[in-house]
Amino acid sequence: MTEYHALDKVQAEEMAGRLADVLQESAKVIVGQGRMMEGLLLGMITGGHILLEGVPGLAKTLAVSTLARCVAADFRRIQFTPDLLPADITGTTIYNRETGEFTVKRGPVFSNIILADEINRAPAKVQSALLEAMQERQVTIGNESFKLGSPFLVMATQNPIEQEGTYPLPEAQLDRFMLKVLVGYLSKDDEVKVIDRMAGSSAEPVVSQIMEVEEIHKARELVRQVFVDDKVKRYVVELVHATRNPGAAGMPQLKNFIENGASTRASINLIKAGKAHALLSGRSYLSPHDIKTIATDVLRHRVLLTYEAEAEGRTPDSIIATILENIEVP
Repeated sequence: MTEYHALDKVQAEEMAGRLADVLQESAKVIVGQGRMMEGLLLGMITGGHILLEGVPGLAKTLAVSTLARCVAADFRRIQFTPDLLPADITGTTIYNRETGEFTVKRGPVFSNIILADEINRAPAKVQSALLEAMQERQVTIGNESFKLGSPFLVMATQNPIEQEGTYPLPEAQLDRFMLKVLVGYLSKDDEVKVIDRMAGSSAEPVVSQIMEVEEIHKARELVRQVFVDDKVKRYVVELVHATRNPGAAGMPQLKNFIENGASTRASINLIKAGKAHALLSGRSYLSPHDIKTIATDVLRHRVLLTYEAEAEGRTPDSIIATILENIEVP
């Protein structure tokens, strides 16, 4: 059944302007990484967690902290290391000798925006400590469960898994990230701009607060109201099913390259991220263009390739590109 078209054009354009202000303000600090900043903003206005992957020194950490300052949200950074414990993230119980009772000490996960820095440098049991918080928006400490505040968002950075001292994220945790954004090197011109800003004679740039937390909640409500036609829903389902059974989708050449396809959560996140992209563009409706724009970021960490694909130099991005080219756009 088609969704009710509740969001009007004026509301969409007004919020798009506010979100553009956030991107413009963050550009005072972050140079040449527009795709990364847009991905972080999409996560913020949908409540979807974001995974940033790139080599050290590409401003991934700075990008997350800059966005947090622009929206005046509570921000905590957790540096993941091999000796980190789950309790260092969620919190623990402490025995009080005077009262003879245990009291709860909450961990850094109790904040609005969590930066899980270099998340794949900690073992799987520590990475998994975020699972309940990311999915259920709550944390269990001892025998008690505690609801997390709103908004709550995990923005994690990871180094390429080929680097020394990294642990691959479990598939269950990867699937809980709405987007996986690859962060690349800057162009020569952009790198010169970074040098001028960060190593010049003047003070390093700072950003101002652009949005209140209440506006984030408003943006999320407007995202939910973005109109989605049944044909676009069907297009999303066709894309996701093609990752599971490419032969049935008319792409038998991919059959031996895909070990596991994307889950139903991928379909949900394609719609959510697509609606946020539409709002960011000032539109009150979701178009197939929005889906094609964000599809790779939504799907790349959900498509598991075979050894044959890796041997032939295929990547998840190249597989997704083939699927996007072959599925008919409504």
